[in-house]
Amino acid sequence: METAAPARVIGILDGMVIEERPVRPAARPGTGRKLAGGILIAAVVPFAVLTALRLVGYDGNTYTIAALALTPYAGIATLVLGLLALGLRRWWTAVVALALTCTIASMVLPRAFANEQKALDGKHVRVLASNMLGGGADPDRIVGYVKEHQVDVLSLTELTPEAITALDRAGLFQVLPYRVLHPAEWASGSGLVSKYPLTPLKLSGDSDHKQPSASVDLGDGVRVEVVAVHPSAPMWDRYEWVAEAKDLPYADAEHDIRILAGDFNASLDHALFRELLTRGYVDAADELGKALQGTWTNGIAPPVAIDHVLADKRTAIADFKVLETPGSDHDAVYAEIVLPGK
Repeated sequence: METAAPARVIGILDGMVIEERPVRPAARPGTGRKLAGGILIAAVVPFAVLTALRLVGYDGNTYTIAALALTPYAGIATLVLGLLALGLRRWWTAVVALALTCTIASMVLPRAFANEQKALDGKHVRVLASNMLGGGADPDRIVGYVKEHQVDVLSLTELTPEAITALDRAGLFQVLPYRVLHPAEWASGSGLVSKYPLTPLKLSGDSDHKQPSASVDLGDGVRVEVVAVHPSAPMWDRYEWVAEAKDLPYADAEHDIRILAGDFNASLDHALFRELLTRGYVDAADELGKALQGTWTNGIAPPVAIDHVLADKRTAIADFKVLETPGSDHDAVYAEIVLPGK
């Protein structure tokens, strides 16, 4: 098909007007589909890179660390791209996109299914971890959760001096009288508060966010060791993020039961976090099929699960909850942990 351009008069013969009409070539058939196919390929490539990083266990730089936290959503995105490619008959693009969907699903969907727990008859330890966003979290809500869930140990991160005063006014220290607190301005403070006596320990290395640890005396000769976890955010310093996470302790038979609770700034899709699990821990949310629940969002990114309670693998998990916390960009996480009997 040809498309006519405006005519140009070149002469008159016996009263007839003679015109010259230049002809423009028509657009080639299928040009729009080819453009759409190219856009689809360009959209699939970043997800292929992300999936490859996840498979090989490499967190990479600041940007890929952030992207890896969104891996569950990448599975949805690749499914949509695959269906669009099928609609446009871009068969190879569809195959690649849907293969990525299946690969991501194989890594992510197991988190929605509970694992069988050991039948243990020891004491129950109820742990709550809350990032207070520079002390801005609602103290009454935190104390309310402590009472409602009969919390034994509370891990607080981004704990400021002002937040301690507010928590005290809300009655926290009447319920949990023992404390190891290291408050600081904005995001650098942390602390442990307990129903039972605490003995300060040094279970992690030096940290900008003061990751305090303590032995908790549960009575009857039973003790557990707890760390309030908060490594540096990788968006600000990924080297500190790695160093401070790697300084967290191992759980093994040579020590009392250990529990790590707090804001890890990492999800199950980060190799750094999965390496922590190989040190003798289980993720409480993952054990009960609740590890797809997000705990943090900045209002732009979708919720991601970066707050955790890690329990010594010698224990069993009886309960896990994500609890909305007004005033903070993090939800609190609660776990009930069953210890082995004597």
